[in-house]
Amino acid sequence: MFDFNAAARRSELCRNIRGYLDSKGYLEVYTPTLSPYLIPEPTIKAFKTEFRNEFTGNMELYLIPSPEIFMKRLLAAGSPSIYQISTCFRNAEQLGAIHNPEFMMLEYYTLGFDEQDSIPLTIDMIRKTNVGKGEPWMDNEPMIITMAEAMERWAGVDMIRGEDIRYLKKEAERLGLESAGSDTWDDVFNRIFLTYVETSIPTDRQVYITDYPEGIRCLAKAYEDRPCRKRWEMYINGIEIANCYDEETDKEETRSYFAQEEARLAEERRGSGDAIPPADPSFPDLDIPSSSGVAMGLDRLLAAELGMKSIEPLLLFPLSDMLNAGKSR
Repeated sequence: MFDFNAAARRSELCRNIRGYLDSKGYLEVYTPTLSPYLIPEPTIKAFKTEFRNEFTGNMELYLIPSPEIFMKRLLAAGSPSIYQISTCFRNAEQLGAIHNPEFMMLEYYTLGFDEQDSIPLTIDMIRKTNVGKGEPWMDNEPMIITMAEAMERWAGVDMIRGEDIRYLKKEAERLGLESAGSDTWDDVFNRIFLTYVETSIPTDRQVYITDYPEGIRCLAKAYEDRPCRKRWEMYINGIEIANCYDEETDKEETRSYFAQEEARLAEERRGSGDAIPPADPSFPDLDIPSSSGVAMGLDRLLAAELGMKSIEPLLLFPLSDMLNAGKSR
């Protein structure tokens, strides 16, 4: 059963977002959905296909999990602040309330901003583009809390001591969480965070968790005075809606990240049959300007604005329905 009212609200939300960002001087861009290279991210599994051509030969291509790889090229080439509403893909995702392998992403990059500057911009954009009817989280002042504060408040873990994996494993045991000898630091951290912190996040307001531990490596700048990266994630109704970086501009740091994550990707997927997309060899050489990038799941945002617990009713063709239809034949 198609919900055309929900489809109308989706269309309205996209129009509102375009109007808002256009009025701020952002340029809307359109970048490819297929790419021969991706940014190495071991936690994300990609869909693989093949381009076949009798003249150029065949080439493996991958459906993008995010337009980041192309949008940063535009920034390096001298674009103004840019945004894109695109379809993105992630393989091996769960099917259900907040996951679909094909989803709608809003990604926007603001020149001269850092991740802190992007918080009030995002709050204002959500408030002014809202298509809902006054959900409680929309009316209350957003919470901005560091990861260290969140871990202390909701799990009783001291993140200064938590830099040591031995301490972190002891805390996981105290909290009743199992751990294996092969667990890495981020394995243990994520287990504590997902079990105790994410489940405790207030649902009556937007929540921005800032200053992610340096141990969770990503292409966000690191602080010089503490072991954290300039990154935040935003939650509504306890569900992650968006993440943001003060984008890394140091080429050596980017090159080091690529080398580490490529090796990790190859190790973790050896013999699994999962795709191992090649990393873009020229990406670390890009002259990326000082900027802040935000990636936001629009299906999840729309569900939150309409007071819905699941994104499935908002999708005209959720994959779970197509799979069930195929089984019933």
